[in-house]
Amino acid sequence: MTALPDWMQPPRAEGWFAEDLDHLPEAPRHTELIDGALVFRMFPQRSWHGRLVTALTVALEQQAPEGFEVEREMTVRLDARNRPEPDIVVAAASYEKDRTWFAADQVRLAVEVVSPESAHRDRAVKRRKYAEAGIPHFWRIEDEEPGPAVNVLQLDVTTGTYVPAGIFREKLTRPVPFPIDLDLLRLVRRPGT
Repeated sequence: MTALPDWMQPPRAEGWFAEDLDHLPEAPRHTELIDGALVFRMFPQRSWHGRLVTALTVALEQQAPEGFEVEREMTVRLDARNRPEPDIVVAAASYEKDRTWFAADQVRLAVEVVSPESAHRDRAVKRRKYAEAGIPHFWRIEDEEPGPAVNVLQLDVTTGTYVPAGIFREKLTRPVPFPIDLDLLRLVRRPGT
């Protein structure tokens, strides 16, 4: 077995904490902290995933009113031991050029685009953790034909869990966290097709 590089050794006996992610320059670009463990994206993302995240980020930015920030691949500090990286974050926060993460109470919508490597984390682990942190809206997007399927979940404050608000396949219209109207089939199509 090959020894781990020094930077992969936790800085303390208790392991990793959320603030440690900002001090790991050698870590892969998409490093998350889940339950105090570093999680790395080990497989390249598919073109479908990248295209969808980019198109959806742009569409949400165009529709977001003042006072909302839309970021792709920005971590969210849920608590001291959890700092996952949703594919897209919509936050009630002002722009800060040096920001490296959002606090959970700023996030109004977390979006995960499911890939084979992250499917379990996106469908079960992150869903539970985002709900426990009080993030009011969660979208999980699956690759289906003819286009993406967006599973929209909303936080039930009485139970602290997400409840389904619908599955959208061609068009998504939602009043929250701000009025959103999306043509889902156009998000991954090339112009002119």
